[in-house]
Amino acid sequence: MKKRLIQVFGFLISTLGWTFVLCTMAMDYWRITQLGGQGGSFIIKVAWYWSNLWKDCFTDSTAVTNCRDFPVLWSVTYVQGVRGLLMCGLTLGFFAAVLCFLGMECTYIGGADKTKDKMLLSGAAFHFAGGEYRTQGVFVSV
Repeated sequence: MKKRLIQVFGFLISTLGWTFVLCTMAMDYWRITQLGGQGGSFIIKVAWYWSNLWKDCFTDSTAVTNCRDFPVLWSVTYVQGVRGLLMCGLTLGFFAAVLCFLGMECTYIGGADKTKDKMLLSGAAFHFAGGEYRTQGVFVSV
């Protein structure tokens, strides 16, 4: 019973982490830069420049946002590396979740106990490798 509880809890935590990384792929505001608003003038004009993995945007002091998608992705230095590492990590994490689900003791799919243990071990290895890819993807963007 204790082994099943640990497996289910580990599966839920790792799948939740994978879901959070998947959500960050679509998030805005990966890089934010404030332009203007300095110098002590009475008219304060502040603009924000921000970008994510898919587009660059500019928001002025009237809250009007102008965005443009990256026209040529290989000209942006950090984007290709970050995208590639995050996508590889997410793919490995997906296969890890499937292998761990099939390899858990409480599922009746996957065969004998020895086969299920091998699937669970390979799923754990895929989770570690996918986590490493995702971590390196974040470090490339900084």
